Amino acid sequence: MARTGADVVIEALQREGVDLIFGYPGGAILDVFDRLYLAGDAFRFVLTRHEQGATHMADGYARVTGRPGVVVVTSGPGATNTVTGIATAYMDSVPMVVITGQVPSSMIGNDAFQEADVTGITRPITKHNYLVKDVDDLPGVLKEAFYVAASGRPGPVLVDIPKDIQKKACTTPYPASISMPTYRPTYEGNLNQIRKAADAIKASARPLIYAGGGVIISNAADELRAFIRKTHIPITTTLMGLGAYPDNEPESLKVLGMHGTKYANYAIQNCDLLIAVGARFDDRVTGKTSEFAPKATVIHIDIDPSSISKNVLAHVPVVGDVKDVLKKLTDLVQPPDISAWTAQVAEWKRKYPLAENGGDGKGIPAQQVMRAIDRISAGEAIVATDVGQHQMWAMQYITCTRPRSFISSGGLGTMGFGLPAAIGAQLALPDRTVFCVSGDGGFQMNAQELTTAAINNVPVVAVIFNNAYLGMVRQWQELFYDGHYSMACLNRDINCPATCTNRKGSTGSKSTCPPYRPDFVKLAEAHGCFAQRVTKTDEVEPALRNAVKVAHEKKQPAVIECITAREDNVFPMVPAGKSLDEMVDSLV
Repeated sequence: MARTGADVVIEALQREGVDLIFGYPGGAILDVFDRLYLAGDAFRFVLTRHEQGATHMADGYARVTGRPGVVVVTSGPGATNTVTGIATAYMDSVPMVVITGQVPSSMIGNDAFQEADVTGITRPITKHNYLVKDVDDLPGVLKEAFYVAASGRPGPVLVDIPKDIQKKACTTPYPASISMPTYRPTYEGNLNQIRKAADAIKASARPLIYAGGGVIISNAADELRAFIRKTHIPITTTLMGLGAYPDNEPESLKVLGMHGTKYANYAIQNCDLLIAVGARFDDRVTGKTSEFAPKATVIHIDIDPSSISKNVLAHVPVVGDVKDVLKKLTDLVQPPDISAWTAQVAEWKRKYPLAENGGDGKGIPAQQVMRAIDRISAGEAIVATDVGQHQMWAMQYITCTRPRSFISSGGLGTMGFGLPAAIGAQLALPDRTVFCVSGDGGFQMNAQELTTAAINNVPVVAVIFNNAYLGMVRQWQELFYDGHYSMACLNRDINCPATCTNRKGSTGSKSTCPPYRPDFVKLAEAHGCFAQRVTKTDEVEPALRNAVKVAHEKKQPAVIECITAREDNVFPMVPAGKSLDEMVDSLV
């Protein structure tokens, strides 16, 4: 029997060491699914309930393992449903290979049934993509796809395979190695530039490390720790860099930026040397760019040359893999005398701890739920977040002590990411405890994946922070839009007045809010999950511990719905357009 294009896909998955695949079948990819059927136990295929869920699961898998997540879906709507997940992975430099079916080559451009120009659609949000026009190109294309996805600055790669290409006989062998003359990432940092960085560190009095997701991507946490053990330079991280250095070490200032700690932001604004390691100076980190780290010389270490000086001028640029550069820098560097600086940083940490919030009297303080998760995690669990206020509270209150244990949609800010990403992480590392931290709005965007978790015996524990609002939207409306809660209330129904009389500061006569829909406990139970609603602070930790126990003993997902304070806000906060030292921690 001739070896077909579909056979080549299976061969590629085997040769690239793929053990887990996420996806959804359809007409244009059925030849590949037929070969998956014949492959038997060679792979574990997770049938999701939506293609977006498949991409987020592959994303979560990739973030906790460092290996490319793999997605296989059909053409047209199957392919377009992956777009948000692909864009999420692209923004956060997550390795992923997405294989899509396509209508037969002769029908491309004819508006055929379930046709979409998926390579055109995804070109801006993939590291690279391919439309395969010749079956004998397919082995090389797939080899390249896995190489490009995982090398250099990682990212998603899409391979679009027309139905006729899947059926045709292929005579080209699968390559043992790959050579791409036009794509050669720089791994070794220039030694002269590294020496300049070492000299700048030696001459500094107030140095600060700003570490991003690149440290985790390059598996450079050990090298970063060795560098800090030698120099004792304080460190702050981005959201994506959480876990690059243990939060409970004295040098750690936790996270900087819009909702970062006050002491991290004060350190940024007063340092005389900023060592950016695998970070890209995102706008949520820098605040007003022209006033970011105004007193600092900037060393920028990154494998992606296009990121250097893109947003903030790098005085000492070093292009290379941060693992290689940090190792060489540690060998060369002479520790500076920074005793006065570390004393100042310690004083800021003492003076400006994260504020405890007692809530608004209408629910459990969200910070107390997060602290309970942190106590149960003990630095060992994986926490996957959705996007919104709960994400920022998780960033602030969860203690991260190891890399690849905090996963979140950073660059794109994708609501609906948390649950499927947590499922992907749990499937990758079945012996770890995995929490999904989600808001009531984001959870509903991919709640259908509870069934995927249930039928695959995935013991993920989902914690829903239910304040009946799109919390971060409401916070911005309260702070910057005169309290106009336009379409931010998830309790709202057709009988509600045009202007809510139950919100904070309302002078109108109070009315009764409609019942919240859906009932998350019933929803979770309908999907085959254990579920419990918690309304009191002292119930939170016992409920969470029981959920972890039940989930792992019964190999069943668990959902804990926490009724949290309705109009609680995340502070400190740097308002948009302000500098990092213009933080606010209240509305007055």
